[in-house]
Amino acid sequence: MFIRDLELDASIGVHLHEHQARQRVRINIDLAITDEGVSGNLSRPAVGHDDLARVVDYETIVNRARDLVATGHVQLVETLAERLADACLTDPRIRIIRVRVEKLDVFADAASAGVEVERRNS
Repeated sequence: MFIRDLELDASIGVHLHEHQARQRVRINIDLAITDEGVSGNLSRPAVGHDDLARVVDYETIVNRARDLVATGHVQLVETLAERLADACLTDPRIRIIRVRVEKLDVFADAASAGVEVERRNS
């Protein structure tokens, strides 16, 4: 599952001017979902069952990202990426998450600057 190019206004950065105005960030998330059902069997829970409760809901993931960005100032894109990964890994069906956070307006001669982290569920 994935979320592509979620653009949000964030209070992020270490410099004084970054504390005074929000900046555009782009968030991309890739999720590897386990084949195990909630009960732990290998029944591939989403196959053949058109039921939202049986899958990881991408709206929930997007809302977590929105909530984290709205929480308050974060100094580092690394911190935001780690917090988002941790928030998503609370769902035991998510095996691996890759989060990319990019600041879009940092350099006039670059499309973005940011970080990508990958984490695994224990």
